[in-house]
Amino acid sequence: MAIAGLFCLGASTFVRTQAELEMLPVQGNVYVLAGSQGNATVQIGGEGPLLVDTQPAALLAAVLDAIRTLTPRPIRHIVLTSGADQQAGGAANLAKTGRYIRVLDSIDPRGADLRSSIIAHVNVLNRMVAANVPSDRWPTDTYFTPQWAVFSNGEAVQLFHVSNAHSDGDTVVFFRRSDVVSTGAIFDATAYPRFDPRSGGGIDGIIEGLNLVLDLAIAGEGQEGGTVIVPGRGRLSDETDVANYRDMVTIIRDRIRDMVAKGLSLEQVKQGRPTADYDGLYDSPGGEWTGEMFVEAIYRALSGGRR
Repeated sequence: MAIAGLFCLGASTFVRTQAELEMLPVQGNVYVLAGSQGNATVQIGGEGPLLVDTQPAALLAAVLDAIRTLTPRPIRHIVLTSGADQQAGGAANLAKTGRYIRVLDSIDPRGADLRSSIIAHVNVLNRMVAANVPSDRWPTDTYFTPQWAVFSNGEAVQLFHVSNAHSDGDTVVFFRRSDVVSTGAIFDATAYPRFDPRSGGGIDGIIEGLNLVLDLAIAGEGQEGGTVIVPGRGRLSDETDVANYRDMVTIIRDRIRDMVAKGLSLEQVKQGRPTADYDGLYDSPGGEWTGEMFVEAIYRALSGGRR
């Protein structure tokens, strides 16, 4: 597909850091900082970069080096699509290198705190507080409504809360002028989606989030191009890629739901291999998230935790 080819088409312009992060153009004034542990999305402009997700904290220097190849301006906003390490791990230290001054508020509740704003759904903050995460890693700006927005670098940036997907605090980010959607962990172009019931995640929420992305995306002529979708991991994608992924997740969920309704045990479901026709694309045997783990997570969610 045309979008998949962007990695090759942009090969002459991308920047690779020593940490094997690659900064690639996406569309408009949006770039993706791609690495083996996931993607961060970077919007640039005169007000300073807006960063969606941060890469893990250990990659701070490499992330900063990559962003400085695009702009010398300090980071103004950091949006977290969830509170997990890949999304939020480097936020505290990145915020310290940035700068955000509110020019409209007569009273800024943050006082003299000039760090980059860290934006997330309020559930991300609540879970960090409950887990005794140090306060400098907390979001400085939270929202609790189904949608929120900021105007950054001449572009409207919409934030959509997806409840009970990867977690209960997921955010999908839509750059309206650039026509780019950043999905966070809801969409993983390299693996089956992960969800953590302990953090309020669920398989139905994953599907709901993928349907939201499809509502936002518009395909180009002949279903090629159009809205570019930045997954939590893997290659740049388009509407068709997300539709195929949504269908895969829905089919596997429905297969397991049918097995649960017939009273099959977890081991019997695994033996039935409900992911067999998709494992070639999304399974990573011996990896940190396998097809078998995905099946088990869905089974426990649909069966009320029974074995």
